[in-house]
Amino acid sequence: MADPRGFLTTGRELPSRRPVDVRIQDWREVYEPFAGDRLEKQAGRCMDCGIPFCHNGCPLGNLIPEWNHLVWRQDWQDAIERLHATNNFPEFTGRLCPAPCETACVLGINQDPVTIKQVEVSIIDRAWDEGWVTPRPPVRLTGKTVAVVGSGPAGLAAAQQLARAGHTVAVFERADRIGGLLRYGIPEFKMEKRFLDRRLAQMEAEGVKFRPGVEIGIDVTGEDLRHRYDAVVVAVGATAWRDLPVPGRELTGVYQAMEYLPLANRVQEGDLDASPIDVRGGHVVIIGGGDTGADCLGTALRQGAASVTQLEILPTPPTTRPVTQPWPTYPMVYRVSSAHEEGGERVFAVSTQRFIDDGSGRLAALELVEVEAHEGGFRPVAGTERQIPAVYVPLAMGFVGPEKTGLVEQLGLPVDGRGNIVRGADYASPVPGVFVAGDAGRGQSLIVWAIAEGRAAAASVDAYLTGGTNLPAPIPATARPLVV
Repeated sequence: MADPRGFLTTGRELPSRRPVDVRIQDWREVYEPFAGDRLEKQAGRCMDCGIPFCHNGCPLGNLIPEWNHLVWRQDWQDAIERLHATNNFPEFTGRLCPAPCETACVLGINQDPVTIKQVEVSIIDRAWDEGWVTPRPPVRLTGKTVAVVGSGPAGLAAAQQLARAGHTVAVFERADRIGGLLRYGIPEFKMEKRFLDRRLAQMEAEGVKFRPGVEIGIDVTGEDLRHRYDAVVVAVGATAWRDLPVPGRELTGVYQAMEYLPLANRVQEGDLDASPIDVRGGHVVIIGGGDTGADCLGTALRQGAASVTQLEILPTPPTTRPVTQPWPTYPMVYRVSSAHEEGGERVFAVSTQRFIDDGSGRLAALELVEVEAHEGGFRPVAGTERQIPAVYVPLAMGFVGPEKTGLVEQLGLPVDGRGNIVRGADYASPVPGVFVAGDAGRGQSLIVWAIAEGRAAAASVDAYLTGGTNLPAPIPATARPLVV
């Protein structure tokens, strides 16, 4: 193990966030640098448990005690080798994952858990700085071709694994740049796009061909794709957003979060001088209390909104782990993201009844009502209706699976009762040669599950093309997170 007494002598410490009044003036990441000697002490808190439940919390099977020990010993180069053994993109997960590994940490039973996520991102950032991350092109080519549709974390993970196995891989993306949600949707203050760009450059050097601006199902039909490639990986994500069919939904000012957030990304890419949905000086009400809602909050504050309110239909969560969600499960507790620190108001246990017209077809306010749990759902509490000003309303209510038209329809891919594409435990769809990875088959999930599925699907594709595989398969498609 690392420091035998580290968990007794050292408390949990995280890097400081830049002052709120400073960071809302720009779009850079919010965290201050974290000194290496402080990080090594944090890694030394790891107890190297006989049964490390952090492995169970993370679907990637990250070798967390191993690289904690190596960091504590200052063996940073060996640490990145152990980290990359299970994770293609630790710079993404170390910034974007909510760290279910930490909620499964054995130390977290009665103390603050190990700062696993911070150790992870520090290892990979140092590795890039030191030049330890280099392309790994295949020794030989198999002569087999694979099309990956979608360039989010699942698609990129599958593509990198298959390219390194010697297959010729093309990644198709309907947007004008590669990255999926990593590019358009996640704000720069959570992950600057330079981290994505340098990883894409590595993949190109390994032989991956990127085809942005090509929508499979329109520019190329699904059947044509099957004929041109020996295997197809469908990793299109769960992009069919959940809507709110209440009176006034058609008013100007009501948008889906994924209509709002990508425009802010495009401003940072230099495509636009200002977002067409620029909320400066307006009252913003975000419907949805999850991560996407928090992303909308941070974006609206940086655009100079007059006020921001975030609504959530669920009641206020507890501040400590509920007894009904015991360790090592991922608990539903009250969490404060960096965006929540920056301003705005959070309102729980409310539902939107209608959007109110200003008389010219634009949004002026919304009417909400308090709700209470009832028979597995929610019912309004009589007499609690009220109106709040709202000029812009991003809907951040989650997603209901992949879009069903286009590729899914043309390939004849069946969907289940939850709207996800049907597949077997080995990620193979009922259509020969077509595999499904990530949110398209699982439903809306975490980035670590997407990468794990991309890696596992790549192993199945490799076995399908060559009769066997040495690629790792961390999880079957039937695996589920540690929840109650």
